[in-house]
Amino acid sequence: MAKKRQIRLERATNAASIETQPREKESQMNSARTNDDGGLMDAIRGYLPSGRKVMMWLSAIFLIFAAFLGRGLIETKQPDDILVIQSAYSGDLTWYKGTESWVWQVWGEPTVYKKRDIYQFDNWVESKDPKVPGKCVDGIDVRFNDGGHGTICGSIQFEMPMDDPNLTKIHTKFKSQAAVKRALIETITGKSVYMSGPLMSSRESYAEKRTSLLFFIEDQIQHGVYRTIQTEKHVKDAITGADKTATVVDIVMSKEGKPERQEVAVLDEFGIKAFNFAIKRMPYDDTVEGQIKEQQKITMDVQTAIANAKKAEQRGLTVTEEGKANAAEAKWKQETIKATAVVQAEQEKAVAITAGEKERDVAKLLKDAAEYYKQQQILKGEGDAAYRQKVMQANGALEQKLEAWVSVMGKFATEFGKQKWVPEVQMGGAGSSGGNSVQTMIDILSTKGARDLGLDMKMEAGRRAAAVLEPESPAANSAAKSAPAPAARKGR
Repeated sequence: MAKKRQIRLERATNAASIETQPREKESQMNSARTNDDGGLMDAIRGYLPSGRKVMMWLSAIFLIFAAFLGRGLIETKQPDDILVIQSAYSGDLTWYKGTESWVWQVWGEPTVYKKRDIYQFDNWVESKDPKVPGKCVDGIDVRFNDGGHGTICGSIQFEMPMDDPNLTKIHTKFKSQAAVKRALIETITGKSVYMSGPLMSSRESYAEKRTSLLFFIEDQIQHGVYRTIQTEKHVKDAITGADKTATVVDIVMSKEGKPERQEVAVLDEFGIKAFNFAIKRMPYDDTVEGQIKEQQKITMDVQTAIANAKKAEQRGLTVTEEGKANAAEAKWKQETIKATAVVQAEQEKAVAITAGEKERDVAKLLKDAAEYYKQQQILKGEGDAAYRQKVMQANGALEQKLEAWVSVMGKFATEFGKQKWVPEVQMGGAGSSGGNSVQTMIDILSTKGARDLGLDMKMEAGRRAAAVLEPESPAANSAAKSAPAPAARKGR
């Protein structure tokens, strides 16, 4: 063994010396060229790597680009993806469930699952014949407890689990998202739809138990199909109303009041959550469609009859209420007239009271004005009387008396002149009697005029003093005027 090692060592030494000799020669040649040429380019070339190193670097860069381009080194990922990479060396599964955009693949085998997906079975194809309705080619057939058939077309959504054990279990059994949808979701959905049909009749499926159908299907998809029991019951036909015997399927309930399951829930076993089951359309066979139309017609007739009865009843109530309303309206019209009359009477009363108070106030004011006028006239009369009395006392009322005397005498002279003092016919010897009468009348009148003038021209001193010191009242003045004047003194 020692001899073999020595031989190997000698060979390695010889090989190293052989490789060293070309390098030394190349270095000597480069230095010689540098010395000979003395150029800068030769000095730079001496520092550049050899051709073998350049090839090695280029090969490494090419391998790196090839790894990136061949998707063997890294794997890209979307935020809604669940990515699993099976190692190319150990076969271990590595799960990536976050929002990272790329991960190291290292030439492992990647598989992508969607966090949420939808299984649809509503591919509707229209018929070429306008008289023939279309068909849901991938719908799920259902049979109800009255023998009617239908096709449910819709969809259901599901979410994948986010824990590594369930994901590993799914991956090892199904290997892809399409297999999960086809072998798991589609299968359990079809089974749940088929098992929900016997729980109701075809009429109930589109009428009072339509929402129950949705609940039954979605609950069985998630938690497993129900355990059921069949019983014979007497029911009434929805069309004819006649009694008939029908086989009714009921759900077996536990002591806690929960439905018992026929098998373990498959989706719960893998941690998959199904939700939002929706029925887009549910066409029935021709027999059921005819029953539905007949039932709708009967229902509409019944509803129409009920509506007419209620309409007649409502009309009677309306007429009664209208009569009450009219009576109440007439009553309130009279009340309105009465209230209007009362208000008008109250207004007239208030106006009359106001007018009376106004007249009273006006009369009171007129009375006060009359009292003031009376006092004014009394004071004015007393003043005028006192003034006239003073004037009369001053001149003996000569002007008034002369005026009166002239007026009286003027009228007397006028009338006296109309007399025929000389008779036109005389009988006997009394011719001188007329002249005596005239003379007598003249003497009388002269005496009266002298007497009157003499009377007013003289006043007693005591009477004058009394008039000055104590004014006489209107009554006293009237009495004094009515009293006879004293006799005129003769012999003026």
